[in-house]
Amino acid sequence: MAKGIFIHRWNSKYNDSPEDQYQFPKSYRKCALNFVNDWIIYYEPRRGGGRMGYTGIAKIVSIDDDPVVPDMFIAKIDPCTFSHFEQFVPFRNGDGFMETRLRKPDGNFNGGFIRKSIRSISDEDFDAIINKGFIDEGELLPGADQIEDSVSVDHISEKQTPFIYDIERISVEQTTKRPLRDRAFRKNILEAYDRRCAITGLQIINGGGQAEVEAAHIRPVKDNGPDAISNGIALSGTFHWMFDRGLIGLGDDLEILISRQANDPDQIKGMINETGRATAPTSRYPRPHQRYIKWHRDNCFKH
Repeated sequence: MAKGIFIHRWNSKYNDSPEDQYQFPKSYRKCALNFVNDWIIYYEPRRGGGRMGYTGIAKIVSIDDDPVVPDMFIAKIDPCTFSHFEQFVPFRNGDGFMETRLRKPDGNFNGGFIRKSIRSISDEDFDAIINKGFIDEGELLPGADQIEDSVSVDHISEKQTPFIYDIERISVEQTTKRPLRDRAFRKNILEAYDRRCAITGLQIINGGGQAEVEAAHIRPVKDNGPDAISNGIALSGTFHWMFDRGLIGLGDDLEILISRQANDPDQIKGMINETGRATAPTSRYPRPHQRYIKWHRDNCFKH
């Protein structure tokens, strides 16, 4: 086993879903097989307007033939291991490159190596990247999905307590722990939605400078929902409570659905934004994926 780098951008032309699968051509199969049952880091390339750096982590389960496209292969991802980094990690650091193999023996930049869609990475470089990706020394953010069953529908804003993950070094095993992943998930969702509730469109900042909005999983973690931006939506405390209990849902076009079991649906309609559709993330972030929206409609929404 070995650890690797997979090049991925959110608008990839391949049949990719970073929390689920990664499609690649036959030329990379031999290299990809080295990473089965081990971890990879996603790298965002320059082409397509990318930022040239590292965006998240996942574990490879298997490498399979693509059942649809000849001479293409699928790396299957364990969705429970996927997480976006808490902060984007540029490919360069103050001392050079995050991947030591990006520097040739003569000191020049290895441009050919960085263009490889699948490549190996040393354990030392891997650890250095995830430690930069998951430790944000700036704003401490509360965890996601901290709604108690006893919260009333009349409650406007939950009191949120920051997770303090005070460690000097993160191991790959620690990236599967909920406090760390919750903090990263919340930060990414709030950035994707500009700290606005996707239902009301409102951006409310409290006296401490924190957004009064929460990061909700569309398919919950307890039901094997991944910590992916495409499985998340920013909601106010009230609408998060209603969404989790199936009193509101989403259509495939992000139409806001109101359950017939909701009390006073006219009042709810008066609170949603005038378009009647949930606000989508800004352009460089993936929209809520239809498979997660459908799962919520089929398994949670009260028709």
